[in-house]
Amino acid sequence: MKAMILTRTAPMEQVEQPLELVERDRPAPGPGELLLRVSTCGVCHTELDEIEGRLKTGRLPVIPGHEVVGRIEEIGAAVSGYSIGDRMGVGWIHCSDGGPQENLSEEFVSTGCDVDGGYAEYMTVPAGYSVPIPDTLSDEQAAPLLCAGAIGYRALRLTNMVDGDSLGLMGFGASGHLVLQLAKHLYPHSPVYVFAREQQVREFALRLGADWAGNVAEQPPTRLHAIIDTTPAWRPVVQSLKKLAAGGRLVINAIRKEDRDKEALLEISYHDDLWMEREIKSVANLSRADIAEFLPIAAAIPIKSQVNLYPLQQANEALQALRRGAIKGANVLRVDDSNC
Repeated sequence: MKAMILTRTAPMEQVEQPLELVERDRPAPGPGELLLRVSTCGVCHTELDEIEGRLKTGRLPVIPGHEVVGRIEEIGAAVSGYSIGDRMGVGWIHCSDGGPQENLSEEFVSTGCDVDGGYAEYMTVPAGYSVPIPDTLSDEQAAPLLCAGAIGYRALRLTNMVDGDSLGLMGFGASGHLVLQLAKHLYPHSPVYVFAREQQVREFALRLGADWAGNVAEQPPTRLHAIIDTTPAWRPVVQSLKKLAAGGRLVINAIRKEDRDKEALLEISYHDDLWMEREIKSVANLSRADIAEFLPIAAAIPIKSQVNLYPLQQANEALQALRRGAIKGANVLRVDDSNC
């Protein structure tokens, strides 16, 4: 099978082509596992964290990719309730302890980081950690929902907001453009304010239904009850705190933050930015339940992913475009054209 593999970590400004296209033997499903023929795989910022070494991989070489849509090709021993050809999705959680806080468990194993993921023609997954894809979602539309959408769903729940509360989205990439659509459905009376560096991205947010869009440093017309930060930097955290209302909550939806602007944290004023019971909450990983709950909601709305398609062999180009930060929506690798 064809696969894009990561063999070493380094900053992408030093290594423009961090992934290598190779031929590998097709994996076989073990007991309790499914073998999926991969159709599409989303390109997530977490891959940049892996490639550049901020997020330690479980092994090298490894096949990245954790927003995977595929069809069952083989069924391992001791698996029932599945059929060849069933369309399944795989997210960041490859497996864990199965408990209510499995996303926080030390047994958490990540797809495409601790084990091989979806930047390949085939991959294996424990059957219980694959999720059926609703029929109304195409392969390319479904891929970003498996992480960017589902982790956005978790982050939105962690804001503790109620209908009518104001919501800010700091950064407007793959997750942000999905959360905006979700928030407008779940909280129809809540205004949504978007903060993004690029003018074209702000215009994109307004077209999707944002009530206001401005630069990261701009102050919105009102203080906000909740803000979700999806950026890799620290200055947006500082700017978000300055926009929160008393009792507001900042939810940081990022698996890692880069160190290049960490000194911005010294600008935080306890009295102006944290006092009055303002909170900071992080999001850590996904559970299988997050994905299983979110996908039917996304299909019912329906959420529309803005997708930029790349063939598998152009994964490096897709990652570089994501790193530059000017993309609208989500980058998705098309691995198998026959089912798209």
